[in-house]
Amino acid sequence: MSQSELRNFEKSMAYHLAPAMLGIKPACLMSMEKNKDGLEENVELFNSRAYTKGMKLTVLCECKSRKLLFLYNEKLLSDRLADNRVRKLLESFGYDSRMTLEQQIERLSGRISASEDFPHEIGLFLGYPVDDVTGFIQNKGRNYLLCGYWKVYSDENRARRIFSNYDKCRNYLCNKLAQGESIYQALKIS
Repeated sequence: MSQSELRNFEKSMAYHLAPAMLGIKPACLMSMEKNKDGLEENVELFNSRAYTKGMKLTVLCECKSRKLLFLYNEKLLSDRLADNRVRKLLESFGYDSRMTLEQQIERLSGRISASEDFPHEIGLFLGYPVDDVTGFIQNKGRNYLLCGYWKVYSDENRARRIFSNYDKCRNYLCNKLAQGESIYQALKIS
């Protein structure tokens, strides 16, 4: 893997995955070209170093030309999926509360692969408010109050603050990389 490939991968991660990497979101998604040079090596390198921070990057699904990468913080995501309201909604989509975190991610992956659209519960994994996930389902993606990182149906002011914090995470990591740091230096991962 070349330095250029590594650098480009880190820039993509900083742009798309910053809130999860900085610990204010349980998980994020990033789509990459399937045949991108060095993709597997970059994922493996990240996982070998980021496990000390409880983060893991995995391929959630793939199509003919792209792979959907899923970065998650194990503790934040476990806590999120254990929340009573989240758990109840996940059960309505066939998830079992006795499933391990890995089994729940595998189920999500299978549901994505079996569907033409993203399964609605993906928002729960990504930390979207339960009321916004149910609002999206009930309104079929229409009649939202605000559209940003997700479609907002409940607390618009809270969502604006969260969106602003996500933007700050992105700007912070992208700026660190622009100053010559690696993603690992910026995240203080040895």
